[in-house]
Amino acid sequence: MASKYVIPILYETYLVVIKNSVGSRLFRNFYANVRGKKTDIMQHGALSCAFFVSSILAMFKLIGEFHGTVDGTAKDLKQSGWKLITKPRTGCILVWGKIVSDKKNSHKHIGFYIGNRKAISNNSKLGQPVIHHWTFGAKNGKPKRKIEAIYWHKKLNQRK
Repeated sequence: MASKYVIPILYETYLVVIKNSVGSRLFRNFYANVRGKKTDIMQHGALSCAFFVSSILAMFKLIGEFHGTVDGTAKDLKQSGWKLITKPRTGCILVWGKIVSDKKNSHKHIGFYIGNRKAISNNSKLGQPVIHHWTFGAKNGKPKRKIEAIYWHKKLNQRK
């Protein structure tokens, strides 16, 4: 697509794709063969956070492929040149620590930081990406969900 006259701007396009994903049902289903049976391993969007994040990153060639788990996505982030940082930057990846769900299952969560203490990640109840507070809101000064890792890629520094 790039030519002498048209040069894509990765960072701006990456951010707008993330923001335009809010409300999308695109990342709701991911089928796999599980013990010989076709299974929607995203459970109709309830477990789609890693699929959402990794699909966008794969689209921009910022990781190797899309993933169905946070751990698989985090491993690919490290292998693809993403570095841990201490303060969030607009466009970085946030990994939240494990919480126990209603079904007594524990799981991590992953999403994008979009600035102004806001993040976009998949909402398990709605089965689609939503904008929310980057710590899911705080009570008594403690975040509802602790941020375990913040990742940044140097390719996002190129804004021209």
